[in-house]
Amino acid sequence: MDGFVSFLKTFNEKGGELLGEIGGWIWGPPLLILLVGTGLYLSFRLVFLQFRALPYALKLAFGKQDKKSEGDIPHYQALTTQLAATVGTGNIAGVATAVVAGGPGAVFWMWITALVGMATKYAEALLAVRFREKNERGTMSGGPMYYLEKGIPNKAGKTLGIMFAVFAALAAFGIGNMTQSNTAALTLKSTFNISPWITGLVFTVVAALVIVGGIKSIGKVTAFFVPIMAAFYIIGGLILIVMNLDLVGNAISLIFSEAFNLQAGLGGLLGSAIRYGVARGVFSNEAGLGSAPIAAAAAKTDYPARQALVSMTQVLIDTIIICSITGITIVMADQWGSGLNGSVLTSASFEQFLGSFGTYVVGLGVLFFTFSTILGWSYYGERAISYLFGENSVRYYRLIFVVFIFVGSVVTIDVVFNFSDVMNGLMAFPNLVGLLALSGIVVAETRSFMKVAKQEKLERKSSSISTDA
Repeated sequence: MDGFVSFLKTFNEKGGELLGEIGGWIWGPPLLILLVGTGLYLSFRLVFLQFRALPYALKLAFGKQDKKSEGDIPHYQALTTQLAATVGTGNIAGVATAVVAGGPGAVFWMWITALVGMATKYAEALLAVRFREKNERGTMSGGPMYYLEKGIPNKAGKTLGIMFAVFAALAAFGIGNMTQSNTAALTLKSTFNISPWITGLVFTVVAALVIVGGIKSIGKVTAFFVPIMAAFYIIGGLILIVMNLDLVGNAISLIFSEAFNLQAGLGGLLGSAIRYGVARGVFSNEAGLGSAPIAAAAAKTDYPARQALVSMTQVLIDTIIICSITGITIVMADQWGSGLNGSVLTSASFEQFLGSFGTYVVGLGVLFFTFSTILGWSYYGERAISYLFGENSVRYYRLIFVVFIFVGSVVTIDVVFNFSDVMNGLMAFPNLVGLLALSGIVVAETRSFMKVAKQEKLERKSSSISTDA
């Protein structure tokens, strides 16, 4: 045991530094321009669909579910699986690390990433359903690896698909595994004095029981507790903000002013505010990474665009609502220069305004958020492995994935977050290239569906008039 602890200590010190350097290179100008640029490009081509169709998208997301169409799970469960994967440590610890590294202005760039990212998320989900296929077990498989291979001709699409699948399978161990168990372990240690080893062990066992059931098991579990966990954190955060409205204006003003600070923001285009705001924004909502469309592909839906609109709402809930609560609270508390970081900083900020209740809001939020993310990303990782090596490889991947839940609980935060940044960036490149190449299909499918949606609206209106008469 002493030898293992010594190895972990050395790995934490050397590995964290090396991964940080690699992550800084990957998240350089090309990727940041490609991420935001792709979102802007799709926003213009779709005539800013993320704003004009948002009410309809929310109605689809939380309205009557489609049970007759082809697919594995209702589109609401597909949405909650996506939310389970994205509403995690990025919403609590990720926002904190962004503010510490990039200043309050990083929150602004998280917002920008989310607003254009809604169009990106829409396009990803549409293509995932459009190019999905049934696997040898009779369930749906889809995601960037499939629309890259099928949508882009010759060997280029196949190469990009393989690249994405490899990076996604590895990224699952970072953004969807070790960062989650690590954040949970640190938070429960500081809040309830629970040993990280115990947290890691409990998470490992409970996650294994759910993961073994595949997407249908994961969908049922996330559909039940994702709304509960999100509501708990949002209500707690809103109570804090309402109680301190006099500080909110100054906090938002500081966020905007620091976003354009010559040293932290636009000076040289790659200031720390932009770098960490975009990186952590993507870490939180995953728009452009290509992960969420893997769950969207499993949804029961009759039109690709219908599920795409549902998937788009995930970014709104994840970043515009939940991350904003965290970011504004941290800026209001003015503790980002105190030496605290991650979930500990978020917890201290909530505690400053709500006392011990604030500590429990963050502690329980971390517990549920991180666990749900582990479930969602276990599915993403196994679909990537299935694409590469076939369905029989999934059982072995699940076993390794579960083991790394425990490993993540005992390594340092720098190592796991830097590893996540590296893998996230590598995932994004082939996916974003595919989105740009296939944007014409996205536009055509959208126009076709909007005609259907308009006709459905007229039929409902006509039916309502007939009933009243």
